[in-house]
Amino acid sequence: MFSRTTQTKPTSEKDDAKSTPAVYTTPPGRLGNLTPVQEAALAKLSAELRAEGTFVESRHDDATLLRFLRARKFDHAKTKEMLLAAEKWRKEFGVEELVRSFEFTEIAEVDKYYPQYYHHMDKSGRPVYIERIGNLNMKALYACTSQERLLQHLVVEYESFLSQRLPACAAAAGHPVETSLTILDLGGVSLSNFIRVKDYVFAATHIGQNYYPECMGAFYIINAPWAFAAVWAAIKPWLDEVTASKVRIVGGPSAYRPLLLAQIDKACLPKDFGGECVCEGGCSLSDVGPWNPQGGKAATLVADADDSPTASALTEKMASVTESPVNGQVLSA
Repeated sequence: MFSRTTQTKPTSEKDDAKSTPAVYTTPPGRLGNLTPVQEAALAKLSAELRAEGTFVESRHDDATLLRFLRARKFDHAKTKEMLLAAEKWRKEFGVEELVRSFEFTEIAEVDKYYPQYYHHMDKSGRPVYIERIGNLNMKALYACTSQERLLQHLVVEYESFLSQRLPACAAAAGHPVETSLTILDLGGVSLSNFIRVKDYVFAATHIGQNYYPECMGAFYIINAPWAFAAVWAAIKPWLDEVTASKVRIVGGPSAYRPLLLAQIDKACLPKDFGGECVCEGGCSLSDVGPWNPQGGKAATLVADADDSPTASALTEKMASVTESPVNGQVLSA
């Protein structure tokens, strides 16, 4: 397990405009930093699932169970209810079959209207996920795809995030990585367009919070127009308290660029956001990162469970890591 270490100074997302030398510290509630009560809760949940025949060996590793436990503040009954509901949903949604067979063949066309993509990682080792809705045209979007296929793509991406992207980023960073940094770009968006996509946003939010909990480490909403306050008021009730607390709403380039560059190396941030990266064919279609160093279609993101190290396996593998500076950056959950 990772040893408990001490940061050079307490940090929060509000400190992210500063670059402060630090060492990696296992966040509370994760493997290597559990209280006796949390350890007991993990052991009880695992034992009950096994005894009842609902434990899935390939997916219910300790790190996964802890994600659900953290999402329900280590309340055993609520965690178990959430986990079993997620398992029921997986069967109904056909997640395993989607992972095996889904092909988002319309991705290049969808990218014209609603780019959604992973691109490199931040200074903490987290994969960076970007969405842009400034060019959103619902009529054109749903002429080339459907909400159902968008959600299926989202789920396959979540599965790839857990089985491929996080392990690859953890190996590159030299410490466990369990969350992402998300950038939602509202530049050029109209309030009416955002309202039209609310059904998809609601469904996507529901899937993320309930079936893939504790995957978001930071969320930047940039280029937020003045009218977004009304939209945020409508969206915020959909989010749990912990998720909502991670969201930062900022204005234009002068406001968001220093924040993003404090978190993401300039070479890894797309030029459109103040970085230096200009991927061949466009950053939004490159899918470049430790999981796919060459970018493009070189990666086979979805693999069999036996071929993809889980977060628990990575934690054990890197058990010798104690204290080490990480790009001069204070690491976040």
